[in-house]
Amino acid sequence: MGIIADDHIFQFKEDSFIKFLIIRIMKRTKYLVLVWALSLHTAFAQENSESDFSFPPLEGPYMGQKPPGMVAVPFAPGLISKEGWEVEGVFAPGMKEFYFTTSQDEPFRPTVIGFRQQGNVWRKYTEFPRRGEIAFSPDGTRMHMGRGYKDRIGNGWSERKSLDSSFQEILIMRLTASSKATYVLDEIGMPDGDGVIRYSRLIDGKREAPRAFGKEINTGRMNAHPFIAPDESYIIWDGERKGGYGDSDLYISFRQADGSWGEAINMGEKVNSDKWDAYASVTPDGKFILFNRGMDDNNNNIDIYWINAQIIETLRPK
Repeated sequence: MGIIADDHIFQFKEDSFIKFLIIRIMKRTKYLVLVWALSLHTAFAQENSESDFSFPPLEGPYMGQKPPGMVAVPFAPGLISKEGWEVEGVFAPGMKEFYFTTSQDEPFRPTVIGFRQQGNVWRKYTEFPRRGEIAFSPDGTRMHMGRGYKDRIGNGWSERKSLDSSFQEILIMRLTASSKATYVLDEIGMPDGDGVIRYSRLIDGKREAPRAFGKEINTGRMNAHPFIAPDESYIIWDGERKGGYGDSDLYISFRQADGSWGEAINMGEKVNSDKWDAYASVTPDGKFILFNRGMDDNNNNIDIYWINAQIIETLRPK
């Protein structure tokens, strides 16, 4: 049968599709491609399945967690960051909702878990198959999901909708938006590329076709998972470059006075490790950065880490 992805149909039978992925992964890509492809395949097959994901109620700000300092530490250790696959932690604007993606061991089934704070208590309120990595517009009215999105309706969300046709040919993993509605997005490095980060501005009410950033950002391999600051003063993303700490590091580029982007700055050993570090997201209150960290060489165990966002100011050129 066909495999539907963001309202597109990939013309592969299931066995051919999986064979295609394995060949491409062996030839060109690494872990993040496998994650994207498998999540795409399973999201639809498991649409109506039930899970046993359960969590105790938590009290206090930030899911009841003690805020980190200037060295990255696990987020919610033993509760969310534990043995297995927990990724893509992000707070919604207003800091009353938190989402992350996890999976049961068998079968591999990437599932978004959503928590909501009522009063002082956080409780799980939703779960759904992942179709694109979750990010929010700065005003909190839109949940971006790769090539699609949901709009907030009252206390819930609309059905998933597709971005316009200029985005549908790009295999987007993550798209984030600024307060000016500028989109910054990646593409999976498959089948022929190593990943390119693009932007799309809203000009006179019209959305421009995505355009690639220059060499300041698109250098090295596997550039992915961009986060643009609401005021467009910086972009954080992950990639592999010479001089890095390990598999993939987090980098930042600051907007210059003339509107151009500065050279990429490695975010340093307080953020990065010798493993896979990726998918940074600054909390809407501007105080912390959450990101993924692989805990083994094969990324079978991934945790969510966080660090004080003041690290950004220590990196900003004076």
